[in-house]
Amino acid sequence: MPIIVNVDVMLAKRKMQSKELAEKIGITPANLSVLKTGKAKGIRFDTLEAICKILNCQPGDVLEYVDESVMQAS
Repeated sequence: MPIIVNVDVMLAKRKMQSKELAEKIGITPANLSVLKTGKAKGIRFDTLEAICKILNCQPGDVLEYVDESVMQAS
């Protein structure tokens, strides 16, 4: 998938555990896990906003686009 979710990276930088983030943004740890593993089909803007607010970051710190055609050509 060309969208990489870097929630784990931001959690490590903020020294926070997934369970704590899930509680603060109001989603289940299971749903946060789905997002973190890249298995989610989408994310609501209010959820993304809450993640950014709690982790004090920008959406680009959490989500990254990687062009798969460039990766496969290497």
